[in-house]
Amino acid sequence: MTPAVLISASMEGAAQFLTVLIIFFIVLGLTYFTTRFVGNYQKMQGFNRNFEPVETLRIGNNKFLQIVRVGKRYYLIAIGKDEINMLSELSEEDLDLNADAPAMNDRFRQMLETAREKMTKRGDRQ
Repeated sequence: MTPAVLISASMEGAAQFLTVLIIFFIVLGLTYFTTRFVGNYQKMQGFNRNFEPVETLRIGNNKFLQIVRVGKRYYLIAIGKDEINMLSELSEEDLDLNADAPAMNDRFRQMLETAREKMTKRGDRQ
């Protein structure tokens, strides 16, 4: 083979690689923006000032206890696979509505920091 043919073949391979790489990043970007759009849409659909799940406890396979705020009242409900039962109405004084409890994002941030510290310590030992 002549050097011109080899250069042409390698340029063609590089062009194909760049094309696939560009298509990958385009698909990745479209996926990101689509996910953000769908998440924001679902968040707005679920936005309601009168209904709010306060706390959920899993008690078995497909069985949950949930405290739900409806308006200004609180209810304890049992959720099963095929049924939902109201167990009792709760007063606000019966509940510990601690606003100072860490949010899910804060707990995740704490776990991430702990993992980062462990990885740093592990890297120092090696």
